[in-house]
Amino acid sequence: MRPEEIETLFTRNTGEYLFARWGRPIAPVVFGVDDATLATVKGAVEAVVTLAGHRMAETDPEQGANLMVFFFRDWAELLDVPDLDRLVEGLGPLVARLDAEGANQYRHFRFEEGGAIRACIAFLRMDAALSQVPAETLALSLAAQVILLWSDRAFRDRSPLAQAGGTVFLGPEIAAAIRAAYDPAMPEVARDPSHALRLAARIG
Repeated sequence: MRPEEIETLFTRNTGEYLFARWGRPIAPVVFGVDDATLATVKGAVEAVVTLAGHRMAETDPEQGANLMVFFFRDWAELLDVPDLDRLVEGLGPLVARLDAEGANQYRHFRFEEGGAIRACIAFLRMDAALSQVPAETLALSLAAQVILLWSDRAFRDRSPLAQAGGTVFLGPEIAAAIRAAYDPAMPEVARDPSHALRLAARIG
C-alpha cells in the first residue's frame, strides 16, 4: 500500500490523523448469540489477534472483559442493558441517532491515559442485510475492525475482507497493515501522518 492509502485509513472526517492499537490483552465476551456463533466470533477475534502478534486473555483484571460484542434486533434493546450507560456515555442520544440513521453497526472505543485502546464495545443490529451475511464473514469483519482504531470512514466504501474461490478472508492489504501496526518498534498511538510512512515501509 502507498503511504497516502494508509494515511486515509486513519484520517478521520475531521481531517485529524489518529491511530491507536490495543495496549493490553483482548478479553472478549459476546451477548445475544447461540454457542456456535459465540465460538465463531471468538475464533475470528483470536485469528486476527494472532495475525497482529498481539495477545488474548480469559479476563481483564480491571474490567473483566474489554471487548464486548452485542447482537440484537432493535437499537432500543440497548437501553435495557444494565449499566451499559455507564460504559457508553450518552447512550440514550446515541441510540436515538443510530436508530434514525438506520445503522446496523457501531463501535465505541475507550482508551488508556496514553491513548492506546483500553476497551471496545461493538454493536451489531441484525437487520435484513446483516442477517444475510454468514456468521464467519460477519465475525471476521468485526474482528478486523476492532483490532485497530481505523478512521470512521476507512471501510465506508470498501470491505476489510476479500473473497476467492468461495472463501472469505482478510484482505491482504488490510492484513499487512494490521501486522505492521503491531510491530513492537511502532508506537501504540500516533497523531502525525508521518506514522503512515513508517507503516508503509514495514508493509513494503
